[in-house]
Amino acid sequence: MTSPEPLRRPQEVSSPSTDDASTRLTPSSDSEEDNGLIASGDTYPGQSFRLKNLSTNSAGETGKRNAVGTAEQYDWQEEENNENTQFLYSSHQFSQTSSVQSYELYTTDEDRAVLKKLDRRLVMFMALLYLLSFLDRSNIGNSRIAGLEKDLNLSSRQYEWLLTAFYITYIVFEWMALMYRIIPPHIYISLCVLSWGLIASLQATSTSFGFLLILRALLGVSEAAFGPGVPFYLSFFFRRNELAFRTGLFISAAPLATSFASSLAWVITKLGQHGPLAPWRLLFLVEGFPSVLVAVWAWEFIPDSPGTAGFLSPRLRDVAVLRLREEKEAADEDGVDDSLEKHELTSEKKRGVNMKEILQALLDPKCYITALMFFSCNVAFSSLPVFLPTIIQDMGHSALTSQALSAPPYLFSFVLVILTAYLSDHLQSRSAFIILHAVLGASGYALIAFAGFRRWNPVWRYIGIYPAAAGFFSAITIIITWTINNQESDSKKGTGMAMLNIIGQCGPLVGTKLYPDTDAPYYIRGMAVCAGFMLAVGGLAFLLRIVLSRVNRQVKGSRKRERSEREDGVPLVSGGMAKTEKQEFLFML
Repeated sequence: MTSPEPLRRPQEVSSPSTDDASTRLTPSSDSEEDNGLIASGDTYPGQSFRLKNLSTNSAGETGKRNAVGTAEQYDWQEEENNENTQFLYSSHQFSQTSSVQSYELYTTDEDRAVLKKLDRRLVMFMALLYLLSFLDRSNIGNSRIAGLEKDLNLSSRQYEWLLTAFYITYIVFEWMALMYRIIPPHIYISLCVLSWGLIASLQATSTSFGFLLILRALLGVSEAAFGPGVPFYLSFFFRRNELAFRTGLFISAAPLATSFASSLAWVITKLGQHGPLAPWRLLFLVEGFPSVLVAVWAWEFIPDSPGTAGFLSPRLRDVAVLRLREEKEAADEDGVDDSLEKHELTSEKKRGVNMKEILQALLDPKCYITALMFFSCNVAFSSLPVFLPTIIQDMGHSALTSQALSAPPYLFSFVLVILTAYLSDHLQSRSAFIILHAVLGASGYALIAFAGFRRWNPVWRYIGIYPAAAGFFSAITIIITWTINNQESDSKKGTGMAMLNIIGQCGPLVGTKLYPDTDAPYYIRGMAVCAGFMLAVGGLAFLLRIVLSRVNRQVKGSRKRERSEREDGVPLVSGGMAKTEKQEFLFML
């Protein structure tokens, strides 16, 4: 038998790295059957490595864009003392062939640079949009005590219907979260922002209850198309273990918006008392119209995928796609695909949804547990922001003072949401933080109810608002993230988010009826109901943790048995070759 031809090490292999930082090798599985050759030697026995040159094509190129250009492929051996040449042997001599990985090269500094830019540009911009959205949704509570109720002769029942109309259409159109997979996000999001900005501004022209009711219903449609799908959209750009913090940054815009709305309402009410427009009309106009202007910016700024992010350099766009690749491959239900075409990086993700995966998500009991958690949390989440100015006013404060006192609890919630999201990602835990904040929120509501029942000083009821608000805002953040984390594919994530919101957003139908004028000034019943629902959130989170832990144990046991069979020499596929081990999907607890 003649010896194989020696493979000479190329004299010069240029790294695609842009700096001198230490490199990071990220595995994929696209070189399993490149040429049937592997390296031998003492240093890297049974392993081969292939370096791919990464393309730096701009995102604006038409057609299908390859982030990995035409690859110069090298199978190389370690030389002893830089003199002796190692020889290649047939892959059939090694059972380890199936575990050979291919590697794409990028530095840890590049990975951090991508995250930093995505956080500063994309996440912050989406938080700004959600702030505007939540501002236009909840400012009706500030408008109520700024003269809306008096000028339109609204009864307590009619005011409740204004809140309910928004949530009815919001629930009906929750399914539109899936549109992020069908319509390019930069078009879809821009149209959503434009529509709610126009509708929110038109509320300033209301002259009757009926006209305002129609506008509130239309506002629910436009906001349902945007908000529920944003965490799903962010999952296009971030790994599972990075998503809670980014969702926290996004959701934290809600308490910040409410705090900002209260402060702005105080200023507008004070300045508009002697102006040509009633303060509540000026409030709707000033807080609604900025969304129209931002919609124009959103069209140019929002990327459809990591590979089309204009605020990233061509190289960082490549890295942004590469860093998600290992996780996407691990979630592939069909196992490892050896075709190179599957692993080519494109600037556009394939659009559309998988109907089989949608059906699987619809039949998954875990989706319904998270949806019930969201429902329970939303009873509190939806009611307090729109009733808090009235509740504080009923403590004996003036309208102006009530607007000012509404802001601090939400600033406290904003800080706690960010801290909770960061710790949840750092510790890779979801259920523990939901349970903690559910108990915190329940204790706040219980304190408000008990202080009202015992007729304590109003200061105690005001103190109770802080843990109540911080509890439900933080719990909402982790519930949304947990839902996305525990779905393997984009179609399942989108369906899970739609289910979460369709069922969960029925909570506001209950929450908006908890504080009738007949219960003023203590609102004991409403506070007690919210405390009970927050406890239910904690109980459901504990139940889901038990279910997911059991499934994870089964997956790990199956993986251990397969590994034992390979070690015992049991051939799993024809030809005696060991089957490539697939990284099973494990649920996050």
